[in-house]
Amino acid sequence: MNKNKILLVDDDPDIREIISFNLIKEGYNVEIAENGVQGVEMSLKFKPDIIILDVMMPGMDGMEACEAIRSNPETKDILIAFLSARGEDYSQVAGFDAGADDYITKPIRPKVLISRIKALLRRNSKSNDLKLDVIQFDDLKIDRGKYQVFKGENLIEMPRKEFELLYMLAGVPGKVFTRDVMMDKVWGSEVIVGGRTIDVHIAKIREKIGDKMIKTIKGVGYKMGE
Repeated sequence: MNKNKILLVDDDPDIREIISFNLIKEGYNVEIAENGVQGVEMSLKFKPDIIILDVMMPGMDGMEACEAIRSNPETKDILIAFLSARGEDYSQVAGFDAGADDYITKPIRPKVLISRIKALLRRNSKSNDLKLDVIQFDDLKIDRGKYQVFKGENLIEMPRKEFELLYMLAGVPGKVFTRDVMMDKVWGSEVIVGGRTIDVHIAKIREKIGDKMIKTIKGVGYKMGE
């Protein structure tokens, strides 16, 4: 039986009932929260493997809850998948920018949702099995094992997706990565995000490490260094 723990956070009781029923039937250990505040509290107590998080909730919405979970050292590495009726590009960009690992649009069939969850857990397992490398690039030190980035002596706070993009680029200096490759490597082929999502993340990385380290190859993608 599947022993992965899932926290479902949604203010709609019908959604909670349908999704939790199907997840439990699939063998997952499921806990439920009815709003963002409860979701943040339960993430600490339950320590789930993945959180399915609604976006539009009264009080603390999903974006705020995601940021709160990511800002806590005890919960920052939990997988988070938004489940939202808002499918606009800017909503998805905001979701990934808040720290989400996936953005799933309602309505979705339970079997498809479970497939997305399994894909996230597989990718996370593969990521945890990778050799823990430390990359040095100019005055940057990128520690994969600790998910830390130092510029000189200064620790740079960096959400998971930004870290993964920087780690990938710095791991092969001079190599040009297309947006499609970057999306596949960092978000996985199961997650559909636009090129704009990559551009937003790269812009935020540049704000933190400086404009000159990552080069834009017009119409293609990005590379690290000359």
